[in-house]
Amino acid sequence: MTVQKAIDKFVEKTGAKVASYLDACVRCGLCAQACQYHEATGDPRHAPVMKFQPLQQAYQASKDPLSPLWRMIGRAPKKVTEEELSDWQDLIYDSCSMCGRCTLACPMGIDIASLVWVMREGMSEVGLVPPEITKMAHAARDTGSPIGVTAKKLRKILDDVEKKYDVKMHLDKPHAEVLLLDSSLDYEAYQPTLAAMAKILDRLGIDWSFSSKGYEASNLGLFSGEESIARTMVERITEAAEDMGAKTVLAPECGHGYGSIRWEAPNLLGRELPFEVLHIVEFLARMHKEGRLKLKPESRALTYHDPCKLGRRGGVFEEPREMMRDLVTDYREMKPGGVTNWCCGGGGGVVVIESARKLQLESFKIKMDQVEKTGAEGVVMSCAFCHMTFDKSSEHFKWDKKIEDMVQMVERQMID
Repeated sequence: MTVQKAIDKFVEKTGAKVASYLDACVRCGLCAQACQYHEATGDPRHAPVMKFQPLQQAYQASKDPLSPLWRMIGRAPKKVTEEELSDWQDLIYDSCSMCGRCTLACPMGIDIASLVWVMREGMSEVGLVPPEITKMAHAARDTGSPIGVTAKKLRKILDDVEKKYDVKMHLDKPHAEVLLLDSSLDYEAYQPTLAAMAKILDRLGIDWSFSSKGYEASNLGLFSGEESIARTMVERITEAAEDMGAKTVLAPECGHGYGSIRWEAPNLLGRELPFEVLHIVEFLARMHKEGRLKLKPESRALTYHDPCKLGRRGGVFEEPREMMRDLVTDYREMKPGGVTNWCCGGGGGVVVIESARKLQLESFKIKMDQVEKTGAEGVVMSCAFCHMTFDKSSEHFKWDKKIEDMVQMVERQMID
């Protein structure tokens, strides 16, 4: 490993915004209590302020305006070593979901998640990405999907869903107004959600289609720190939408998938997108508000889990609550909820990293406690990664709370 490659990437990515964050940090440690990994373990090493220390050292040694002065008086910051960088791998990948909760606690408003992203970019330069993430990111680049859902396999999956759930799964429909995306999790593990989305769109009279040119919403390049892969994934979606002439791109129940095409794509591509991007829950809430989507509520007590990438990082809070208030007769809010809601602990790729498993489960106890305190019989999801984290963690702890899918509930409770 050549540590200089990582340092060079840190320096390259330290523009005005990153530099302002690094200069602003007063190392007060208030972010620690906002991090579920720190709170679950009490380990000061898991405090968010610790996670960008190598980046800060590289900046202070090269780009900091005061670095010549520090060198002149013999107080130059120490260089990042190979051993130090290796020691940081678990802090950057295993114990950070990039949920952004720490930023809320920071008195200086530092977006620590964005600093972790820069750290991951540097780590990827020297092969310090967890093997599970690397494998999935490269599979996405090479096959179109992190778990090998090629365009050919996609067609077979959609054909199978058509037969099993009695719904038309449109693929490569010319001139469709809406391009529907989904993630490999739904294609392989949550196919009822896949079918539910299609049934809802058909009942609403929406002209929609999947595209074999760009169908994977998840973006593992954002997790691994490989910007070229992140760009490739959004390029495929953008080109598919443009070729189709779609006016709207619907992101599925995948929090980071929504963020990657809604917020990251224009930055990665260097241009504005010629179509509107909506999360499926945003779209459903819009249809509901317009009176086109009517629901019959169930007599149950349920709560809603805010996915970090959809809520705290994306600003979608009221829309899912609008749906919940008409989906159940007894909606119960978690505390803290909304923008301060605790992460599921599996985002940022954490849920698929084997070495992070123990820590992820410890952090999930915070989420279980949140749900239990509502007295609700179950919790509703609007993110496939959160869904998988809840499923895996619930199985481990033998937790009896029902894990519900919002799109499936909407399809089941739609009325004409």
